[in-house]
Amino acid sequence: MTNKIENLTEEQMNKFPQYVEEWLDIGLSTEPVNKAMTEKYIKQVYENQGLDTSNLEFEYRCSPEKKHLAAIMWNNLNAPFLSFYSFMRKEIGVENINKIDCFIELSKYCGPVALYDKKVIVYERPVKIKMDEQNRLHSETGPAIVYRDGFSVYSWHGVNIPKEWIEDSPPSAEDAIRWDNMEQRRAACEMIGWVNILNLLNARIIDEDKDPMIGTLVEVDIPDIGREKFIRVLCGTGRSFALPVPPEMTTALEANAWTYDLDGDVLRKLEVRT
Repeated sequence: MTNKIENLTEEQMNKFPQYVEEWLDIGLSTEPVNKAMTEKYIKQVYENQGLDTSNLEFEYRCSPEKKHLAAIMWNNLNAPFLSFYSFMRKEIGVENINKIDCFIELSKYCGPVALYDKKVIVYERPVKIKMDEQNRLHSETGPAIVYRDGFSVYSWHGVNIPKEWIEDSPPSAEDAIRWDNMEQRRAACEMIGWVNILNLLNARIIDEDKDPMIGTLVEVDIPDIGREKFIRVLCGTGRSFALPVPPEMTTALEANAWTYDLDGDVLRKLEVRT
């Protein structure tokens, strides 16, 4: 009979940070593939499924290709998924996940892996990875991921975007609000600045505070998305900007306070906000 785990001890919970740090390092590693260790643990994957590995062929490539993405079974950027099992295995002593141990180890030695009946394609890890403060792929000055053969991925806060938006210039406001891909459309609007988008869409004023640093709550109809609200403010540097806020906001003070996770009364007392 399996015992149900309902609580963790304080000692176990105190180990969370070390697992977070360890697995972030694994997921963001730019080290070259360790072929010997990679092949060792890939063979374990096959053997765990009762498959013969005597004629298994290994092919190494510098960067992932779209045509093989469906066959990719493991990707080192998914390391957080395995961090959970690593914790359960080492700290809780869960024994019924032994077959996943080989994946835990494999993640330390290579990038994505595409598995076929008699052939394995192993991809190198990137040579460069750039992230934002929330650990999403992001770079405002170049590619967010660069592989050893020069293949690159451009990303804006976790959304893959066209190379031209970074290397040349973002789309115009007119093109951005009509961009087909919804996630890329929002990324383009952020790059251009919501203030410019709001001006283009003739934003309707819902509430305007007498303090320009509290700002103005506005509402717009965005094509294919619908009605959304924004707080348009003047920051302490004299720059105007706008941020999206939840639809339940009814006043500029409430909306501005929401962006700081503060009560409105507390925000009102602040002399300068940046």
